[in-house]
Amino acid sequence: MDYEIDKMLSSDWKQVSKIYLEGINTGKATFQTEVPTFEDWNNGHVKTCRLVARLGNDVLGWGALSKASSRCVYKGVAEVSIYIGQNHRGKGIGRNLLKSLIELSEENGFWTLQSGIIRENISSIKLHEKCGFREIGRREKVAKIENGDWHDVVFMERRSTVIGID
Repeated sequence: MDYEIDKMLSSDWKQVSKIYLEGINTGKATFQTEVPTFEDWNNGHVKTCRLVARLGNDVLGWGALSKASSRCVYKGVAEVSIYIGQNHRGKGIGRNLLKSLIELSEENGFWTLQSGIIRENISSIKLHEKCGFREIGRREKVAKIENGDWHDVVFMERRSTVIGID
């Protein structure tokens, strides 16, 4: 498949939000229950670190960073969001997208990337491992969803080898 990794544009939101909803509907990609408005999503994510996998006019997947904290000592730490359209999973798009997001994060001064992944989302955990993330802990039964089921979250992080090292 001859797709490209490209900067996410605001005009991509319709397709990005559709992929996000597909992730929500899996019940293991996020604890979100509905897609936010573009304005809310836009305000919660780093403007310079948003990518899509694009084939022609079609968005196949997306990745973005959000600040881990507003405290200045954590200015180089960000949380990863990555979603691949349901018809494009398992084709290496997530790995290429996440690797590109890592490079972009380093260009923008981020020294640590972190992810909180629902324990049942094995494919996401494996993807992060392939891209240099390591498990740093688990929060057991930290989230109780609407049907009453409890879920664990696996915390993973990746420290840059090119920025923030002394």
